[in-house]
Order: sequence, then structure tokens, then C-alpha cells
Amino acid sequence: MSDTATRVLLATPAAVIRDICCQGSHAGRSAEEWTAATHLVFSYRGLYVRHLGRDDAVADGNQVLFFNAGDVYRVSHPVAGGDASVDVVVAEPLLHELAPPGLVHDGPVLRFRQHRLRIDPRVQAMIALLRHRLIERAADTLEAETLVLALVRRALGTRTAHAPGATAGRRRLVDRIKLVLGSDPTRRWTLSQIAAEVGRSPVYLTQIFQQVEGVPLYRYHLRLRLARALDLLPEYDDLTALGLDLGFSSHSHFTTAFRQAYGRSPSSFRQAALGR
Repeated sequence: MSDTATRVLLATPAAVIRDICCQGSHAGRSAEEWTAATHLVFSYRGLYVRHLGRDDAVADGNQVLFFNAGDVYRVSHPVAGGDASVDVVVAEPLLHELAPPGLVHDGPVLRFRQHRLRIDPRVQAMIALLRHRLIERAADTLEAETLVLALVRRALGTRTAHAPGATAGRRRLVDRIKLVLGSDPTRRWTLSQIAAEVGRSPVYLTQIFQQVEGVPLYRYHLRLRLARALDLLPEYDDLTALGLDLGFSSHSHFTTAFRQAYGRSPSSFRQAALGR
């Protein structure tokens, strides 16, 4: 029996949106998989690793992964707890218009050059809002299609997306750090604890992380916790409890961090997500 559940949230000629939840019951690599269309996959809960040739990509709430049509890949779940993602397939003529030329290969079939990009907080909020409003049936087709195109445009934007830099070895080290953070995302990690887990000095790992991801390690971790808040907000009436559950020290700490990242309060986002 498959440990993956898929729910179609939108299906129009312009775009297909699926909510995919995986139990992640197998830590090892899956059998080979492939896709007939190009997918943009935004993880919003947990994490997994996509293995494509010699390239491994950690999928977490700060990344979008590209699954190019025809690519053969495997998936593993090195961290317990499973994962959940929003899977986006945009009609290829529209995707050609949205994708910057330098991001895709020339040719009749659209294929992304990068295997993943780091997304900014606004994209995280757009993903969550789209998902919640579709689940709650608070968005009609025109609004949903408009939100999808705006989401993809922002995620692929040259000013808002970030491709991982540095050498392959340094990228692998950063992926190990991501797995440590993903093993307990609400924990108040210290640099010494993370450094002990990956066998490097705190100074070295902070420098390498900044070089590869383009943001400080602490901010990357904060955005992971806030992305989890975007997922859980509709389920909580007590926002203080939500903040504490996610490792924030107080309601004001949570609210301030949320507002700085997304430009609105948690309660305001919750109302918009539920269509109230």
C-alpha cells in the first residue's frame, strides 16, 4: 500500500495544484520514479531528499524543487515524520512566459537548469494562502489561477530566488545541516549543538551556510518555523499556544517574527486563509 496521499486542489487548463502528503515510512531510497510533465514542488511540512543522478536536494519549507519532464529520480526520508508538499504544474506555454530565460534550457521542451531554488518569505505565504483557500473553497477559479501565476512568477524571479552556490562538497555539508534542523524544527538549537552533529566548527559552518544559501543559518531556521506556522494557523484558535509549540519564547516574539517575515499578523493571515 502506498504511503502517499494526493489531493487535487485545482485542475484547469492553466494549472493543476495537488496537495501531497507522504508518511515517509521508508528511510532508504525509493524505486526509480519519473514524471511526464515539469513540476514545481513546494514543501511545507517535514522534509525529504530527492536524488537525481549525482545531485541530492533537500526539500524543506525554504525551497522549491524542479522535477523536469522525463527526469528519473529517487526519494528518501532520512528524517522521521514524513512530509507534505504543494505540487504545481503550469501549462507549458504559460510556464515559458513566466520563467526567466537564464533559468531554463533552450529547446522545444521546457527544462529548468537548476534543480532547486531557495524561495523568500513572500512565496512561502503565497503557497500557504493558496493551499488554505483552495481547501476551504474560499477562492474561485479565477482567483486561484491568478494566485498560481503570481506565485510561480515570484518563485522564479531573479530578485527573489536564490540558487545554491559554492562547491558540491560545501552544498552537501549544508544539506547535512538542513537534516539536523529538520530532525527537530521547533528545538532552540545552538551553534555548538549543530556543529557537533555535523563534525565542523561553529565558525566554519556559519560561513559555509551563508555562502551556499545566501542567508544566515539562524534566519534559515526561523523561516522553517514560520513556514510551519503558515501551515498550522487554521488549526489553532490559541495563537499563543501555536507560537510556544513552534519554539518561540512568547506570543509577542512569535507575532513580531511573523509580521517581519510576511508583512501581516498571524491572526490577519488566518482570517485570509479561511476566507473570513
